[in-house]
Amino acid sequence: MASSVYSICGMCAVRCPIRVEVEDGKVSWIEGNPNDAGMGTSLCAKGIAGRALLYDDERLQYPMIRDGERGSGKWKRVSWDEAFDYVTSKLKDIMQKHGGKAIMLSDRGGPFADMRKAFMKALGSPNYCNHDCTCGRNTHHASKSVYGLGRTGLAYDFKNANHIVLFGRNIVESFKVKEVKSFMQGVKKGAKVTYIDPRAALTASKATRYWQIRPGTDYALLLAIANVIVKDGLYDKDFVKKYVTGITKFKSFVKQYTPKWAEQETGIPADEIVAFCKEIASDKPKVIFHPGWHLSRYNDSFYASRMIHILNALMGNIEVPGGQFYPKTPKDAGYKGLKSLGADIPKVEEKRADGCGWKYKRFDGGPGLLQLMYDVIDTGDPYPIKAYFVVRHDPLLAMPDPEEQKRILNKLDLIVVVDVNYSETFGFADVILPESTYLERDTMMRTDKGLKPGFSVRKKAVEPIYDTKAGWEIWTELAQRLGKGNYFPYKSIEDIWRYQLSDTDLKLQDFNEKGFVQLAKEPIWYDRNKLKFPTPSGKIELFSKRLDEDDIPSFIPYESPKKPEKGEFRLLFGRTGYQTHGQTTNNPIISEFMGTNCLWMNTQAAKELGIKDGQEVEINNKGVTGKIKVRVTDYIHPEAVFMLHGYGRTIPFQTRAYKKGLADQAFMKGLLKVWDKAGGSISLCESFVKVTPA
Repeated sequence: MASSVYSICGMCAVRCPIRVEVEDGKVSWIEGNPNDAGMGTSLCAKGIAGRALLYDDERLQYPMIRDGERGSGKWKRVSWDEAFDYVTSKLKDIMQKHGGKAIMLSDRGGPFADMRKAFMKALGSPNYCNHDCTCGRNTHHASKSVYGLGRTGLAYDFKNANHIVLFGRNIVESFKVKEVKSFMQGVKKGAKVTYIDPRAALTASKATRYWQIRPGTDYALLLAIANVIVKDGLYDKDFVKKYVTGITKFKSFVKQYTPKWAEQETGIPADEIVAFCKEIASDKPKVIFHPGWHLSRYNDSFYASRMIHILNALMGNIEVPGGQFYPKTPKDAGYKGLKSLGADIPKVEEKRADGCGWKYKRFDGGPGLLQLMYDVIDTGDPYPIKAYFVVRHDPLLAMPDPEEQKRILNKLDLIVVVDVNYSETFGFADVILPESTYLERDTMMRTDKGLKPGFSVRKKAVEPIYDTKAGWEIWTELAQRLGKGNYFPYKSIEDIWRYQLSDTDLKLQDFNEKGFVQLAKEPIWYDRNKLKFPTPSGKIELFSKRLDEDDIPSFIPYESPKKPEKGEFRLLFGRTGYQTHGQTTNNPIISEFMGTNCLWMNTQAAKELGIKDGQEVEINNKGVTGKIKVRVTDYIHPEAVFMLHGYGRTIPFQTRAYKKGLADQAFMKGLLKVWDKAGGSISLCESFVKVTPA
């Protein structure tokens, strides 16, 4: 007989609400949670492939300890007790010599990171990091410099928008199900979509305007748009007068950056830029400039992101239907929030090793910047880092220059990987602690912010198939063995849930019917006449006081990006709609769709090099070479080539992905130290490759 379990997907970082059907102890069906009006039963291809992940015999199945040199591929299977003993013995030795601060951890971030943060706090280490230096740090820090709010501090009402502007935000392929449904509702209702990208990703097919911008010139286009908006008075003057500081100085800065000038940089005709500006002026305030998920691209991406945030403010689109809105919290609905698992653990007094929050005051101390932690491991300055937990994160796949990473990581005394799948970093670890899949594990509760805030919970659908454990079990056991059990007294997941709910009036049974609890019946909107911004001035700052305090300019003069030599191209990367970067490359179902990656190349550029569609080519950058088939197309800029990320896998245990295609990060030689000093993100699209017929 079939039964339903309401849970949360784990096939990507979005974590959509789902309904799992279980029959005779096995998962037979997965769909969106029909109790969630924004979700319905919809689910993406990745979510549907969750069942294939569960029953995949090529995922991690038991604890292992390295049995040879790092990277040798030699392992021995051990019991959980042996694995825990090995890890805790190493950690105790490190902590005795260097203190808890010598331990670091990186993960994917998200709503379930609270327990890992609490674990690090209990050890006395401030050195928790997430993956965001290769994703949204530029966007986050840009948002803080303008609004005083992080990148999730404002959300977007696509379904009621008049115009949606996307700078490389490939919203229909790198997506949240509920968000893309809202986007498509907006398109169906007549919203204009302007999509700007050197490559015509699938989102371009939904656009009313597509601009194939020269790679590296987003900032130039944004400066020109701002020039027209302020010169012609096309912004919301009442909103700006009430809530924005620095408009006069801003007008002076952008005065020189005319559409005619921008045409020479971007390749976008000046008259089209002017026409676009008039369009958005007539469509405001229901205009959304999406600030992007992933702006770890160019050396000036932080300033491009600041300009996107500023254009939103000039549209007066904050807290209006069809514009931006504050994601409301339980407090806005009259409720207390979930209690953090680290709430009763003493504050860590040690400073972060990467300098975030003290040496670099402009950078958030919470998730830090992982590339700066590599410098610390390498130099021992300001203090040694000796142990590294890598939790469902794959730096050797996600970060540039894996060979340089390995050189640095080899200086560590202990590398522990906690994951569901074999990762590239797995191959260089000392100990593997296999986590159960999201269908086999309960997880701590999360807060769902939005117009109708609430809480939700992930419940396991079936018992673990292999010798794996839930994350909460792993961290609780390690904490107890390290003498920190008083901070982790949990005997069951129900203990954790009760602790989280201890400040609320809610009970565990309140989640049984739907899998979540919604705290507001109607959407909550703030009074637009009483908006507040957590900046030093209390207003939206075009010129940031916080940046000034750190000697960082709010704007920099535009510098034209390097043009590639003949036969050379700027390397771009991305993903497709049924892919979660490298996480799904070996999935039994998804791997059949994906196969391998290819290299997109512009038709004219290929013709000049004598390269034909489907031909094998060789790419090279600073001695790193590889062969790949080329896809010749008009839908990519002549200065760039593109490949899907997550390929070129080196772990033979993943037979479906092993040696399939090329790994873009391997060709990013030297980029581990090339990052945006104002925003914090690594500049992942600042490498160039030479392409020749194979």
